[in-house]
Amino acid sequence: MKTKKLSYAGVFLLLTIGLTATSCRKEGCTDETAINYSEKAKKDDGSCQYEKEKGNSSSTIMVSQNITENTTWTNDKVYVLNTRVTVEAGVTLTIEPGTIIKGEVGTGPNATVLIIARGAKLMAEGTATSPIIFTTIADEITPGQIDSPNMSSDLDGLWGGLIVLGNAPISADNPSIQIEGIPPSDQNGLYGGSNPSDNSGVLKYISIRHGGANIGEGNEINGLTLGGVGTGTVIENIEVVSNQDDGVEWFGGTVNTKNVIVWNAGDDAIDTDQAWSGTLDNFIVISGESTDHALEVDGPEGSFLAAHTLKNGSIKGGANTELADFRDGARTNVENIYFFGFPDPSTDGRGDFSLSGQLSIDNYTNGDLNFTNIEVTLPNGVALTEVFKNGTDSDATSVAEGANTVGADASVFVGWTLCDKRGELTNF
Repeated sequence: MKTKKLSYAGVFLLLTIGLTATSCRKEGCTDETAINYSEKAKKDDGSCQYEKEKGNSSSTIMVSQNITENTTWTNDKVYVLNTRVTVEAGVTLTIEPGTIIKGEVGTGPNATVLIIARGAKLMAEGTATSPIIFTTIADEITPGQIDSPNMSSDLDGLWGGLIVLGNAPISADNPSIQIEGIPPSDQNGLYGGSNPSDNSGVLKYISIRHGGANIGEGNEINGLTLGGVGTGTVIENIEVVSNQDDGVEWFGGTVNTKNVIVWNAGDDAIDTDQAWSGTLDNFIVISGESTDHALEVDGPEGSFLAAHTLKNGSIKGGANTELADFRDGARTNVENIYFFGFPDPSTDGRGDFSLSGQLSIDNYTNGDLNFTNIEVTLPNGVALTEVFKNGTDSDATSVAEGANTVGADASVFVGWTLCDKRGELTNF
């Protein structure tokens, strides 16, 4: 949707008719072009807001600075990120159900992204009738809509993504490190710590679309990045659509996650790293033409060892997608998963379920990497041993498509997801 910034004269008119909020505080908005400019403010606190008019639609608030005081984004407005925006430590950002957030186009260090820093909170509690939607500025969606009127499901990389960082343990060279996608000069990108019950807020009924902006050679931003997030955080009912990089990626932490659906990821749909020790329960992957792995599970990168659980998942393959890769000493319990729609690995070199590296093979042998109740619909004429490598075929059962007895409960994604609105749940 095209919008235009108010002219200086327009801003002056708004100021004169009382639509600006001023404050007697010494800190406040010091930009005279903002609708909440405070002439009494001596130091800018990052609270400046910029309004655009959009005909008869709701107003748009431009967000161009870090959030340094408790803030609420309301569902009668559209919020546009035009840079990297961080909710700083000690601050809570509340987003009302049905709110739409859009990201401007940006690449490299200027990629638009919303970061919840360590010690900050995001209270984003959408509902099944009013999900919170993160999308691109090119999306003409307006408050009250769930399906976009103009965006194709294959468009990706049009903005960054959502990053939540916490103080829970990670397995890396240091107890805390910089999250990928954020320049080292920005200390708000640090994550990891010693508090497994750390609380970064609540994320419910959130749809993240068309992100994954490129920030460097082979380096993009995930749809939802979780770095060192603790068990005090609630994350459930999450949709990621057409992200140029991974759909959801966990970097250590302990947070449990429930009801996740990823459609058309450009790299891996579900990716885990650095000894994440939580559980992902009830998830769907719908692979696209470019999806690399449906599941990519990496091992610890430091001395701290922990395992996570992936359970109750239904995974639909794409023409170039691998089922799963367990790498570099992966420690995981994988339970009640159904795979279907994958290519023949003997002809395409893809479509397999493998253990990469001797450490992962040893963990499988020793019981630190476990597969239980794995079902798969194989391509015609393909044997289990051709798909499930390293002896893992003994953990898998071949079934006809639709005859699976394990997998996800797709009903929880009906009504509020773009996947449902576009008919992508019919095979689940």
